[in-house]
Formats: sequence, structure tokens, C-alpha cells
Amino acid sequence: MCNCNANMDCPKNSIGSFAIALLLIEVVYLCLSCQFQTFQWPQPPTKALEAVPQDDLEAALSKASMPNKTVIITIVNKAYVEGDDTSMLDLFLESFWIGEGTREMADHLLVVAGDQTAYDRCIFRRLHCYKMVSEDGDMEGEKLYMSEDFIEMMWRRTLLLLHVLERGYSFIFTDTDVSWLRNPFPRLTTNLTADLQISTDKFLSSHRPEDNSINTGFYFVRSNNKTIALFQTWYAMKNNSIGKKEQDVLSDLMLKGIFRQLGLEVRALHTLYFSGFCQDSKDFRAVTTVHANCCRSISAKVADLKAVHRDWRRFKAATATNKTVTDVDAATFRWSVHAACVNSWNTPMNTVG
Repeated sequence: MCNCNANMDCPKNSIGSFAIALLLIEVVYLCLSCQFQTFQWPQPPTKALEAVPQDDLEAALSKASMPNKTVIITIVNKAYVEGDDTSMLDLFLESFWIGEGTREMADHLLVVAGDQTAYDRCIFRRLHCYKMVSEDGDMEGEKLYMSEDFIEMMWRRTLLLLHVLERGYSFIFTDTDVSWLRNPFPRLTTNLTADLQISTDKFLSSHRPEDNSINTGFYFVRSNNKTIALFQTWYAMKNNSIGKKEQDVLSDLMLKGIFRQLGLEVRALHTLYFSGFCQDSKDFRAVTTVHANCCRSISAKVADLKAVHRDWRRFKAATATNKTVTDVDAATFRWSVHAACVNSWNTPMNTVG
């Protein structure tokens, strides 16, 4: 303690010490204030730290893919996801529920939406979804068979599927008007060397595609250099094929020898297993898919596919207690007549809904 009697400079020393203390307090305050301001107003991250945008198609494919990079792809638009009672998408998904060994297949289904309504409905159903983007706009509304819009939609589909192959994914493409009554992979993967296996309107005599009327509504293609070259050649024919749908162009290329030229092994699928309204399967025990082909409008397809599902349920109920169905038993089951689709061809184009 300072003794003022002995040291007359004591007040000066106290004042000096007090000044130093104030200076230290101010320095500490300024430092704390500086840190607080830095915390409140952080600098934006540099570009090097920003996340690289992920490709939407690749993200969707990777989520839906099986471990061997195989996916199931279908394409829908507003007309296929909406309906007065039941939509085409509703029936398509129902087939995965009522089919044999098909429920787990839905986990690997990628639904490609051609417009915002279809995409929103897909998301609502909690499916794997991808919205197809095009400079020409959405594909909203029903596209009547062989109309200009229908043909354009088929070509957009071909281009998208080319991009899928280029990314190394093999796939089953299935139209939404195909009912999956059994898991198709056991039938498709028995042939390990086929590059392309494709459905037919009518199976004539052999598995050579050239001997059959091929149908691009259902096919299985493996991703390799040969199939990529096929799809590139196929799509390149678009502008030189005015008025032709992509299926007809592929058929023309096939008859001109494109499969042989590219070294492709292509197999036509028998309608006993991969059937349609053009040619019904003759055996309920063998049928795998049913395609509402040879039909003109969505409303007709929905009506007749409902009948297919009723026929299938009737068969399953009748055979539930009898695991061995004889030829005689199987012969008693017949598909309902596809009356709505037959009549669809008698409806003027401008009134089909």
C-alpha cells in the first residue's frame, strides 16, 4: 500500500495504473467486439467449397437401380395418371401388387414424367420419379395412336433411353399399358448373351425378330457399345422418317440388316409369355405380361385391362389350393374379349377421349 507521507508521487502512480487498466479493458472489448461481428456476418463460401450439382437423371437411375445396374422404366403424362375412376398408372401399379413375384420389382421402377402433373402424381405415390425435360415443352394430354404428337412422344422416349444406355444402365422398358402378372426376369435372364429381347404383336414361328412384328412397348436391353450404336442409329433416323413412329423405323432398320451389321444378338419374345391384345397368351400358367396393344385410346385400354385383372384374380383364386394345374384345368380359363379396344377403332379420331 502506498505511504503518501513517505512518497509524494503516490497519487501519480495510482492515476497511471488506473489509465493502464482502462486501456487494457478497451483492448479486450475491441477484440470481443471484433469476434462477435465476425460470427454475425460470415463471409460467403468460395466456389471451391460449393457442392457440384448432381445430374437428375443419374440420381433417379441410381436410386431405382438393382445392384447390377438394371432398372425398369416406364413413361407417363397427365393423361396416363388421371382418370374418371382409375388411371392407367393405377392399373399398372396394381399389376405389380397382384402379380407373382412382382411386388419387389416396383422398388426398381423408374417413372419418367412427361409433364408436371404426371411428375407430381408420381412423387405423391412415393415412386422413383424423373421429369423429362425438353425444349419443345411438356407432353401433357392424350396422344392418339399415330397422331403427330404421339409420334413425337415416341421419339423423345427413344432419345431418353439412349441416354440411359450411355450411362451404363441396362433396362426393361415397359409401356404403362402392360400388366405385369409374373416377374419377367427369370424368362429374360435365361439367355445371357442376348443384347436385346423384344416383344411382338404376333409371334409367328421363331425367335428371330425378322420373322415377327416387333413391338417396342416391352423390351429388355443390355447396355454395351453395340446397343448404344443401335439406339444412336435409330434416333438419327427421326428427321428422315416423317409420319413414321419409332417402332416402324426400328423395324425398317431390322429388315435392312442393322442387327447383323452391329453384331447384335436380338431375340423376339413369345406371346405365350409376353402377350397382348393382338395375340392372347393361351396359357394362364405361363403368361408373364399382358400388353393392351392393338388398341386406340386410353379409356379403352383401361376398360379392357380391368377385365384382364379380373380374369387373373379368377385364375389365382381357382388355383390357390391346387398348386399343380393340369392342361385340362388350364384350358377352362379364357381371357375376356377385349371389346372396348375392338370398338375403339370405330370411334372418330377427334372424339376419342
